[in-house]
Amino acid sequence: MEPAPAALVLDARGLRKRFGATQAVDGVDLAIRRGERVGIVGPNGAGKTTTLLMLLGAIEPDDGTVELVGKRLPDGRSAAMGRVGFAAGYLPLPDRLTVLETLELFGTLAGVRHARRHAEEVLAELDIARLAQQRVESLSSGQATLVGFAKAVLHHPELLVLDEPTASLDPDVAMRVRDRLERMNEDHDATLLLTSHDMREVERLTSRVVFLRDGRVIADGPPEQVVAEAGHPDLETMFLAEAARRHEDVL
Repeated sequence: MEPAPAALVLDARGLRKRFGATQAVDGVDLAIRRGERVGIVGPNGAGKTTTLLMLLGAIEPDDGTVELVGKRLPDGRSAAMGRVGFAAGYLPLPDRLTVLETLELFGTLAGVRHARRHAEEVLAELDIARLAQQRVESLSSGQATLVGFAKAVLHHPELLVLDEPTASLDPDVAMRVRDRLERMNEDHDATLLLTSHDMREVERLTSRVVFLRDGRVIADGPPEQVVAEAGHPDLETMFLAEAARRHEDVL
């Protein structure tokens, strides 16, 4: 049975996107309830990032519809994004500002009261308060990833979308990020939607996996159910098998 519309944070139907001769996404449906923790997984080229960007209205699908926190895209995107957080390593930050100025700016734009104080609290929680007065242009890739994550959670979003959230982080720092995500979900019922190549991270953070192959959903359900139905012992083995299959297809 499909979720009742009122319970949905995200409702996407029949998404398709082509880039030249490549069909990047081919008929993806995705309905996510409030408070769910969902991972979109698959090897490189499976369509994960393109799907995420369509779900956020950053790129328009060739076909299909998206409702994000009850707002129909693209017309409702501005209203929707005030209730959504998005973090990815490829998102630019304003180089000339300090970290604290950057977070205060984004918090103010998102309607956060006392944005500077909230920015300081998030920096302290992530143990990067020392970066507050450092210019963004001087940050390492890992530091920039953390600042991007802080920006995404500053306004306590209903839906948090993360593309490879810990890819450039040291293991101890990645653990702090995962802990924060779990607390947001457990304490505030925040909905999590993420992609990751780290299947252990996916298994820890998600209760539902949507597996993509060549832009199509080939499995959707709890991780243990997905791997059992595919005949694999765990998610990492399934991921590696799919990656090897794609490599053979390319060759």
